[in-house]
Amino acid sequence: MTLEQDIALLSTVPLFAELSTDHLRLIAFSATRLELPAGRVLFRADSKALSGFVVMSGEIEMADGHGENHRRLGLFGPGTLLGEVALFIETRRPATATATSDALVIEIDRTLMRRILTEYPDVAARMHTRIADQLMETVGALGRLESRFEGISLSAPGQ
Repeated sequence: MTLEQDIALLSTVPLFAELSTDHLRLIAFSATRLELPAGRVLFRADSKALSGFVVMSGEIEMADGHGENHRRLGLFGPGTLLGEVALFIETRRPATATATSDALVIEIDRTLMRRILTEYPDVAARMHTRIADQLMETVGALGRLESRFEGISLSAPGQ
């Protein structure tokens, strides 16, 4: 992919959608490109998270456990940002990410994101608003789910 193609794909990532071409160029130019053959693990559950990854091509599976305990949580393709929270705070990976086909991802480390947020306060404000809106949507969705679970007994069968 060319730098311009990278910029075009980054602009489809919701967190980056409102960034200018110059900001996206900085991210694309500064990020690390990783080629993953099918079956390669990108990161493991509970590992320290220092960066986010944007899937540029191929597919990445997020899963819990391994072997017989393997449970797929999702399959993510181009334009998906994995590890968004790690761009802003120290955290741990909630699941294992593995390429299910040959994949290309770009790694955006927290240091780069902090630099952008520090040097461009307008970007920081827009990202803050976007993340706050997403959080409110999540809280609303959880509230709607709560009503579905009312009346369901949490006790084990036969108790």
